[in-house]
Amino acid sequence: MSKKIVSDIDPASLAGRTVLVRADLNVPIADGRISDDRRVRASLPTLRLLTSAGARVVLLSHLGRPKGAPDPKYSLKPVADRLAELLNRSVRFVPESAGPAVRTAVESLSEGDVALLENTRFHPGDTANDPELAASWAALGDLFVNDAFGAAHRAHASTSGLAEAVKARGGEAVAGLLMARELRFLGEALERPERPFVAILGGAKISGKIDVIGALLPRVDRLLIGGAMANTFFKALGLETGGSLVEDDRVEVARRTLQEAGERLLLPVDCVVAAEIAEGSTTRVVERSQVGADDRIGDVGPATREVYAKEIAAARTIVWNGPMGVFEIDAFAEGTTAMARAVATACDGGATAVLGGGDSAAAVDRAGVADRITHVSTGGGASLEFLAGAALPGVEALTEGSAA
Repeated sequence: MSKKIVSDIDPASLAGRTVLVRADLNVPIADGRISDDRRVRASLPTLRLLTSAGARVVLLSHLGRPKGAPDPKYSLKPVADRLAELLNRSVRFVPESAGPAVRTAVESLSEGDVALLENTRFHPGDTANDPELAASWAALGDLFVNDAFGAAHRAHASTSGLAEAVKARGGEAVAGLLMARELRFLGEALERPERPFVAILGGAKISGKIDVIGALLPRVDRLLIGGAMANTFFKALGLETGGSLVEDDRVEVARRTLQEAGERLLLPVDCVVAAEIAEGSTTRVVERSQVGADDRIGDVGPATREVYAKEIAAARTIVWNGPMGVFEIDAFAEGTTAMARAVATACDGGATAVLGGGDSAAAVDRAGVADRITHVSTGGGASLEFLAGAALPGVEALTEGSAA
């Protein structure tokens, strides 16, 4: 997937030019404060490149799911404040995302200035990929930089729609530095992995990842399964799962997958169970064949952690998406934490590891090993769809790069 990147553009040509940047600034905010600014920080390299070249930067982003109408709870104003601190320069917050006020604000920008428009999803036309809304944004400048990998799997007006609208006006739509980095690491892991290639998939449901499993199985040497999705595989093996989360309508799919995968797919051999998945619950470790009718599975057990850690230690390429258990609760967090440490140790030894999804990112943060991981993706859904081989509309719409 060869797309033009913002760094391919002569910096001298950017001075005084209005550049539209779609960033992924969808960060958790509580009481007006950002609790995790990872995505804001991830946008900085592209913004610094543009501002240092003298571009007039107009930032677009969504935040949360405001259902197509203004909602103060989802305002990007706190993000503008934090962005100004990180960039060490003023960031003008425009309390609207489209219309005359936006044009006036953009026209008043000087070289190197940054303006952040209000939440694009305050307009129902964004998620509907309204061509008129995309055209109104495209009229503000002739260069569009998509740096929002986390939204690349959505065909929205502020992603693929804006890219197409800018190109229709004779401009270019290019990948930002973060977008390019995401595509490079994920692409190389899939297409040119150093072997052994190990994938780790966790999370609650097999239904959300069955396409990923199908796409990865022909490529990987080992596929390690954890999280509640393992329960559906257990049921496919005829094992008792008690009151655990199971997708009964996916049991047959799981059974076929096990037959096709053979020895490449590994399931937990033991589990941490409790009567309830809750803080303070009394837990037990049992073999997967010894789960009781009243048990609920909350994590992989110590024997599984050891088996999986050995597979990870031998790997040269690792892809990880999804936790091994309900890691938000301390009693069920050790499986996920153990995987984080194992992946970090593999990276220390020269392996390449790519993590996708907010839960996986939170896990390496919690384990204190995030800085030892090769690449932690900013896009959970986008990375899953990429791994499943799906086209990403926000990427497909970008200008093609020159052949290497």
